[in-house]
Amino acid sequence: MPLDGNVSSGISLVEAELFREAMSRLGAPVTIVTTDGPAGRHGLTVSAITSVSDTPPTVLVCLNRSNRSHEAFRQNGVVGISILGHGHDGVAGIFASSRRTSEEKFAVGQWRVGTTRAPLLDDAAVTLDCTVDDIRTSGTHDVLFCAVRNIVISEQAAAGLAWCGRTFHHLPFAPESLSQNSA
Repeated sequence: MPLDGNVSSGISLVEAELFREAMSRLGAPVTIVTTDGPAGRHGLTVSAITSVSDTPPTVLVCLNRSNRSHEAFRQNGVVGISILGHGHDGVAGIFASSRRTSEEKFAVGQWRVGTTRAPLLDDAAVTLDCTVDDIRTSGTHDVLFCAVRNIVISEQAAAGLAWCGRTFHHLPFAPESLSQNSA
């Protein structure tokens, strides 16, 4: 059956609540995605991120179009991705809050400016400095395809931060991978 982007009218979709419950049981990385430029400095916590290709290095980030910072990401065209590690539970919670202003969010943690001008969390396990190459729409979200322009891997981070079952989990990095990064 050819894929043309349309769902067959004979197949019913599951309820959104059931889908959200199922997805809460899928472990996901915890990241803070940020942008800065003519549309201002914004950031939020995102777990809907994944690698797309290593040639060229590309990741995708899913952003809800109803999020107040959504349009800034589109207009600025740059995305800073800070992959969080052990000890970042608090900053992840602050950036997840829709009640916090951008100023309140960026008052937490130490930030540096990437080559694209996107803010990056200084002590993140990994930072990816990206430009937006393409945007696709699916349901309530836009999928940003981001070209990775620079990567910084922390030699101090011992664990990654994951979200599963509606709570944070710390996943230790393998000792071998830490020694390979420092070589």
